[in-house]
Order: sequence, then structure tokens, then C-alpha cells
Amino acid sequence: MRTLISTAFVSLDGVVEAPGGEPGYRNSGWTFQDLEFVPEAYTIKGSEQQEATAMLMGRVSYQAFAPVWPSMTEEFPLYNAMPKYVVSTTLDESDLVDNWGETTILRSLDDVAALKETDGGPISMHGSAALGRSLSDAGLIDRYHLLVFPVLLGAGKRLFSDTDKDKQMLTLVESESYANGIQKLVYDVVR
Repeated sequence: MRTLISTAFVSLDGVVEAPGGEPGYRNSGWTFQDLEFVPEAYTIKGSEQQEATAMLMGRVSYQAFAPVWPSMTEEFPLYNAMPKYVVSTTLDESDLVDNWGETTILRSLDDVAALKETDGGPISMHGSAALGRSLSDAGLIDRYHLLVFPVLLGAGKRLFSDTDKDKQMLTLVESESYANGIQKLVYDVVR
């Protein structure tokens, strides 16, 4: 079974929306504001590219990434080359860009579960807040790679849903704190 990894920049109060500067959000760009840049805090992004063998995202994240990431050949060479999977009930094949490699549309969480049963290495999920919450609630996420920022944002899309469900235990497998207050937390989901 393939490992599904949810990777996120997250505020201390659980917001994942608009970390890089996406328009239409009051605190857009919060990951790069007010904190000293500490390069070692972001080394997890390079190791994620090395580890992953496929990318998973929801429609909204796909539509945000697809016009930009293919041209970022120095920043994302391995992500750009690997297969991509987009979970969407509305996206059509004609909506896919043709310069970002192999992309497959999955129509349901059952399709994601089936993908996890295929041969191959880890699948990395970026952005995709709504999809991430649904996958977590369905028990399909195996690991979390989190960069937790020392900021409280209040409003915004959350990493985890507020669904009333059974307790889910996590095991901390890696952690590190950085001089600017960011914490790297890597958790495996206990099954």
C-alpha cells in the first residue's frame, strides 16, 4: 500500500488558507510576512520531492498550481516530472494543462483509496484543504508533514475538519524548532 502524505504550512490555530499569497484572503501570504527567513525550516520541501512518487490535489489547488508550477523547473523539478492526480467531480480532461506531465482525474475518495492500493511509492498532497479534511475523516491519510507557524489567523480554511468522529492517534516521528519560531512536525497516523 502506498503512503499518502499531507504536507502543509499551518498556523498555530490550524489555518492553512493562502499561505503563499493567494488573492481574496485577508491575511494572504502569512508564511512570508513578519518572520525572519530561515532556510533550514524549508528543507522538508526538498526531502518531500525526493521521497514522493506522485502528487495528489483537489481541483482548486490544481487550478492554482497548474499555471505556475510547470515553469518552476528549478524549484520543483521532481514534482513537475511525477504523475499527478486531481480529485474532482467537475473537472474535465479538457481543463488539464498539457505542459505538466501525466495527470489523472479521480472522481471520488474510493478512487483515492484504490490509488493507494497500487504499486509505487509515497503520494504527496499539497494545498487542497477541503480534500485533506475529507481524506482525513475517511482514514486515508497516513502521514502529516507540517510546518507550524507562530501566528494566529482566526478565520480561514482549517487543516482538520470539525466532524464528530472517533479519536485518531498520531505518532510524532520527527520534529525540529527553528530560530524564527516555525516548528517542523512529522506525524504518522496510528492505525
